[in-house]
Amino acid sequence: MSKHIHILGICGTFMGGIAAIAKQAGYRVTGCDSNVYPPMSTQLETQGIQLIQGFGTEQLALKPDVFVIGNVVSRGNPLMEEILKRNLPYTSGPQWLADTLLRDKWVLGVAGTHGKTTTSSMLAWILEHAGLNPGFLIGGVPQNFDISARITDSPFFVIEADEYDTAFFDKRSKFVHYRPRTAVLNNLEFDHADIFADLAAIETQFHHLVRTVPSNGLVVCNGREESLERVLQRGCWTPVEKFGSAEGWHIDAHEQVSLKGTLLGKLEWDLMGEHNRMNALAALAAARHAGVPIAQGLTALSQFKNVKRRMEVRGRVNGITVYDDFAHHPTAIDTTVAGLRSKVGTARILAVLEPRSNTMKLGVMKDALPASLKQADLTFCYAGNLGWDARGALASLGDKAVVKDDLNELIDAIAANAKSGDQILVMSNGGFGGIHEKLLARLGGSV
Repeated sequence: MSKHIHILGICGTFMGGIAAIAKQAGYRVTGCDSNVYPPMSTQLETQGIQLIQGFGTEQLALKPDVFVIGNVVSRGNPLMEEILKRNLPYTSGPQWLADTLLRDKWVLGVAGTHGKTTTSSMLAWILEHAGLNPGFLIGGVPQNFDISARITDSPFFVIEADEYDTAFFDKRSKFVHYRPRTAVLNNLEFDHADIFADLAAIETQFHHLVRTVPSNGLVVCNGREESLERVLQRGCWTPVEKFGSAEGWHIDAHEQVSLKGTLLGKLEWDLMGEHNRMNALAALAAARHAGVPIAQGLTALSQFKNVKRRMEVRGRVNGITVYDDFAHHPTAIDTTVAGLRSKVGTARILAVLEPRSNTMKLGVMKDALPASLKQADLTFCYAGNLGWDARGALASLGDKAVVKDDLNELIDAIAANAKSGDQILVMSNGGFGGIHEKLLARLGGSV
């Protein structure tokens, strides 16, 4: 009889991914959440995973072998309180994953403030293209696979290594559990202001990760980041390959890739932006450590389809193109707008922003927003439920910024300003109230 796990907070991308690969590995999987709705609910139910709405104590009757606790669960949660009172077995998602499914794997962990999902997807695809059949757990849906998580018989497992905390009872970053043999440190900036006091606190967590990489492993590190240099200076017992600098892995404006000054080949693809070139270097270096020749890695990347919600075209109507992107940190907003600008030249870019990440809601990054939007012709910001003054924060943009507290009013304002040839770039790390479909319908005159 298969072991039974019951996941609290199953509908998040990470915990949903754990549910999927646990099911594939032969476990009986059930779960609950306060927000059981598509697409995650559909994805899980099609895999035969029973979902329960809410955190009622009647779920104790399921009597799983262990309760796996997502980091959305806090003290006061009725089901969690009863688990604690009865001294029932529980663990965190990352700990369960490490103890049961990753123990015998060559883990390739991709960490960083930005680009984790894209770089993990690139790396998984390179390994797949090379016939290595990797397992993976990624915080988005790589379009080369159309699934966010899978377990295979391959020794290789690619994981998006998140610095966010593990659970209410384990405040270490998730990534300290994974013990990667290949660790990518993509970049490091201040983020997650709800759990980290400052950049130094995040650097400490990254150093905890570095401490877990064995001496026969590899650290692939962004050579342009002072923060990561400080992390390595604290102590590193593993060979390091740097990317983004002439001494290590380098890519020029013509997409020519070199290592220590030796030309290795050309990256031929249609992804936009310097950030994606850097992501590609990191993926190539990590894949090479797993045995994939660089030429083969470059061939794989020429067939790479970007992750959903990464500059994804959601529709075109009356000469206007609407994009969807996950960008929510000012640095990511800046690179996303810059990438689109390099593609569309002088066409007008209308940036549409929902500051909804925990860091953005706290207003920690608000002063950096105007500069991150400098290459947009107009900016439309949704300020519903914000605890800070978005109008004041964007005041330096003058009449190039429109702020609305009501979503329908925001859509009306965008539609009133949009004209043929415009590129509308919608940026949010959430659903944004279905703005893409509503906006396309409005632009098409059907609303």
